[in-house]
Amino acid sequence: MRNIKIGLLGKVILAIALGITAGIIFPDWISRIFITFNSLFSNFLGFIVPLIILGLIAPGIADLGKSAGKLLIITSVLAYGFTIFTGFFAYFSCNIFYPTLLGSIDSIPKIDHTAKTLETYFTLEMPPLFDVMSALILSFTLGLGMAFIKGETLKNAMGEFKNIIMNVINHVIIPILPLYIFGIFLNITISGQIESILSVFIKIIVLIFILTVILLLIQFSIAGIVAKVNPLKALKNMMTAYLTALGTQSSAATIPVTYQQTLKNGVDEDVASFVIPLCATIHLSGSMLKITACAMAIMMMTGMPIVPEVFIGFIFMLAITMVAAPGVPGGAIMAALGVLSSILGFNEEALGLMIALYIAMDSFGTACNVTGDGAIALIINKIYKKDAQQPITVYSE
Repeated sequence: MRNIKIGLLGKVILAIALGITAGIIFPDWISRIFITFNSLFSNFLGFIVPLIILGLIAPGIADLGKSAGKLLIITSVLAYGFTIFTGFFAYFSCNIFYPTLLGSIDSIPKIDHTAKTLETYFTLEMPPLFDVMSALILSFTLGLGMAFIKGETLKNAMGEFKNIIMNVINHVIIPILPLYIFGIFLNITISGQIESILSVFIKIIVLIFILTVILLLIQFSIAGIVAKVNPLKALKNMMTAYLTALGTQSSAATIPVTYQQTLKNGVDEDVASFVIPLCATIHLSGSMLKITACAMAIMMMTGMPIVPEVFIGFIFMLAITMVAAPGVPGGAIMAALGVLSSILGFNEEALGLMIALYIAMDSFGTACNVTGDGAIALIINKIYKKDAQQPITVYSE
């Protein structure tokens, strides 16, 4: 029993269940302790998010620029294109299915801000050093600058800063998230809105799983047309990577399996060894799908208007921000918090619900990411095939 470890998803599910139970049985004075903690943690997130953006995006852009080359450019553009396509695929799909699945906009269960709430015992302001948009602009400026100058001093300093930020994410934020989510659902239960919110959450999770399957079929159909291979056989070969990612919840941890399955699709070793590790960082179609779909649902539930022009800008900016997402469970949503708040106007409550809903299906997005990497590898392999007439052989498992 000592060796049994509960993953992040299990902890989040447990936190939701315990939060609902605690909201029913806890007296107000105990509940206020957790609400106070959530207030402090929310303020800390507000402080750290701009630093996360700076610490992850700037070194990420610098690393891509330093490795400049035709293969890198084409792979990056293709990964970015797939991610952008996924954003619009999710946006239009949710516009089509949400009214049927969740009901009309007026009938979707809303979060009632006038419902019963408990006050915190105290609060502690933690103003950020700069806002999210300033962090994004500074990140692009420094990242592009480091990519084109020969000096290593700033690049090394930013590399160490990135390590600090990664340690904060891995050893502070991620471990505390279940307790934060516990407090969110405790508060929702106290307000009497838990049943309607959970019913919406379950429907959204089912829809997003179906959309990930459709997305993979589209990606491998495109790869099959370009590489002239059977897309279903190629997708079947990648299922081992898909299942591995479901368990690890990490694109980075699944790289060896993704690489091996990509070779079975007839991709050259040189191409696979370059494309798969790179795409584990810059191709996050599954994460884009989840964040876009979840964001639209949360906006409907909180009564926020979904303006198409604003959402289009959000998708393009989110695709860039996804480059900075660390390959750890929950990493993508951490990198996305900035654009959710700065472009879509998410407040602390909306961000908390977003984190809970995203992590509840984190495995689906990660599995979609790594499986889609195999489709990109097939396309890149076709472009750089030494003998254009030589067919690509797909080995069926």
